[in-house]
Amino acid sequence: MHLFEFEDQTWFPKLFRDFTTDFLRYAAQNQKQELHEKIASILNSGLKKSGTDYLVDMASGGGGMLVSLNTLLLKKHPSLKILLTDFYPNLEAFKMSRRSALNLDFIGRPIDAREVPPSLKGLRTQFLSFHHFKPKDAQRILQNAVDSQSGIFIFEDQDRSWSGILCELYAPVKLLKSVPYIKPFKFSRLIFTYLIPIVPITLLWDGLVSCLRTYSLKELKSLISKVDPGETYEWEMGRFKYGARPVVYLLGTFPKERYQTVDDR
Repeated sequence: MHLFEFEDQTWFPKLFRDFTTDFLRYAAQNQKQELHEKIASILNSGLKKSGTDYLVDMASGGGGMLVSLNTLLLKKHPSLKILLTDFYPNLEAFKMSRRSALNLDFIGRPIDAREVPPSLKGLRTQFLSFHHFKPKDAQRILQNAVDSQSGIFIFEDQDRSWSGILCELYAPVKLLKSVPYIKPFKFSRLIFTYLIPIVPITLLWDGLVSCLRTYSLKELKSLISKVDPGETYEWEMGRFKYGARPVVYLLGTFPKERYQTVDDR
């Protein structure tokens, strides 16, 4: 159900969009180590199968997830390079991320995940962003990767389930607890969180809509059948939980012959 999200709207003030991506970056960096290890394991497999040490992150937001995963990934891929990109780049957050690691950089201009410049080579990643794209555009993202013979990894930590919705209902509470610790510290963030609660309200709405927009494994299979009818890629997808929160992921690597589904619910 593709209802609108405030974060997607061109008229939505950059200040509030950046506050949202700053929170998501903070939340990603404070997730459980077990989740990071599982994601890193899948990504390490994708890097190995793709024969690359480059990650090109699309729709990066604040870039928090890859900053958190970087140390784990470097253990298996010491030459790893990470490039953050976004259609609405949060430059301040990108600069903070770049200062956190020598192997991390960003592009400051808008980059469209549906039409990635040919010069950006590597395994493409999308964390918590694939659901923002309607089926036609989601298909374009996958088709662009296949046409470019680039690997792609998609990660969503919500889905269309009651457990996913309940987790999103808690997100504004987590925001209220987190704001004093989010960097860079800004008084305006305090004002629009506690005094004029625009950020909690838009975060709650966008979180609930994100659940309704997230593709199921069956829908991901349908997209794959359209973009890779010749089965030139190896596709792996799965659903699992950490705590009550559901996770859906998709990994496509070239050149392989099949896809498999893993569901350990």
